[in-house]
Amino acid sequence: MGQRRWPSLAEQPPLLLVPVGSLEQHGPHLPLATDSMVAGAVTRTAAEQLHARGRRVLVAPVLLYGASGEHEDFPGTVSIGHEALRLLVVELARSACRWAEGVIFVNGHGGNVPTLADAVRQLRCEGRSVAWTGCVPTGSDAHAGRTETSLLLHLAPWAVRGDLAEPGCTDPVRDLLPRLREEGVRRVSANGVLGDPSGASAAEGRRLFEQMVGTLVGELTDVDVDHDGRLTWARPAAVRA
Repeated sequence: MGQRRWPSLAEQPPLLLVPVGSLEQHGPHLPLATDSMVAGAVTRTAAEQLHARGRRVLVAPVLLYGASGEHEDFPGTVSIGHEALRLLVVELARSACRWAEGVIFVNGHGGNVPTLADAVRQLRCEGRSVAWTGCVPTGSDAHAGRTETSLLLHLAPWAVRGDLAEPGCTDPVRDLLPRLREEGVRRVSANGVLGDPSGASAAEGRRLFEQMVGTLVGELTDVDVDHDGRLTWARPAAVRA
């Protein structure tokens, strides 16, 4: 979108896809922009496949900052908080809906979910064609573990410091959530990893990436939205596997 000119968008309104990420610690071995890199890559690749099918979509620049307060004890994390993120999402969509067919936020950071859902519900109540979805492969671990390490080994191997990769807290996230909310990630995992990056590979990352792209393409081909404004899709077995 950033390289387009306005007359090219005037003839037929496109569907605007907005990747949403974060700038936060991802253990000692992954870059701060991991969530943003994944969300951007999934969105761009899905858009290319949709273009090939004749679907007019446009990819906006990644929203790099999100709600990452649970990671703020680690240097490098920059969080704008839930209130600012909500205002940004609402005003961005209100503006874009003046010329776009609709707006889909493609989220790569779990901490953004409550805010995105709340903002999109309001936008839809205002009568705007807005929805959101997530970049989460089936069976993924929590944070900076095998899943994200594999994805980055596929997407940007130069950004992964394998020599610094080490396990963090491997307890189930559902059991950790109360402590993560109250105390932050650093009190739970000193190195910021929730999981174990051991065994990560570019091959696994490619499989996970293709799964996420396939899901997003499916969601944008057969559009359906739940009560929280999230895209839903009856995933075929080949995509679920």
